[in-house]
Amino acid sequence: MTIVSGQPSFADEKFIVVQSTTSTQNSGLFDHILPIFQKKTGIEVRVVAVGTGQAIKNAVNGDGDVLFVHAKPAEEKFVTDGFGVSRADVMYNDFVIVGPSDDPAGVAGSSDVTAALKKIADAKALFASRGDDSGTHKAERRLWKAAGIDPTASSGDWYRETGSGMGATLNTGTGMGAYVMTDRATWISFGNKGDYRIAVEGDPVLFNQYGVILVNPEAHPHVKALLGQQFIDWLLSKEGQDAIADYKVDGQQLFFPNANKGQS
Repeated sequence: MTIVSGQPSFADEKFIVVQSTTSTQNSGLFDHILPIFQKKTGIEVRVVAVGTGQAIKNAVNGDGDVLFVHAKPAEEKFVTDGFGVSRADVMYNDFVIVGPSDDPAGVAGSSDVTAALKKIADAKALFASRGDDSGTHKAERRLWKAAGIDPTASSGDWYRETGSGMGATLNTGTGMGAYVMTDRATWISFGNKGDYRIAVEGDPVLFNQYGVILVNPEAHPHVKALLGQQFIDWLLSKEGQDAIADYKVDGQQLFFPNANKGQS
């Protein structure tokens, strides 16, 4: 570390800032893979875990070196707009809708999310939404639109927008007896399930892809491009992909690596 004008300079310290979605943090994935990466490279990864929409806004502002989120159209726009160098697929899992055992909308066991959402709306059964422009919230909005329903017209009635992260929304939802859409990894890791269970799963439209992007140093010259690219390269390498696959909770694999099977 060098001293300039009596102030420490951290320019040479080996750390990067990753703007990421909450599910990668809340699920415990980062706690599993980041020590492996740091031991190999000496690079510390400092994660800012927020909703995908906020993570992208932070990266647009240059508050980070790498973006690791799950909203592919928004990620591609981030690159097209010049804020990212390129994006690559890293891993996937899926979304599920969880609900109470009494299943007031009668959707338990369904693999048709469109039909399930229509039943929830018709029954005016409580539904807790993150309402925070996260990747999960973006996906949820797309699904409501496909079902021909605008749930925000019933905001504060049966449709409750928490404005919170996934864990907090699950806590709110289970507390009020509401259905909740969540990524499977966060659900598996969630410790306050009570009588809740997965009600809707298995629809192909619930596929949940994660991507990684280097923040463009041409847009933000302070970006640690070399260190950030090292992290990305490791995530996409066999070692990184194996580390992701090896992470399990209660014997269940939370994320499924698929790097190099589709890039843009």
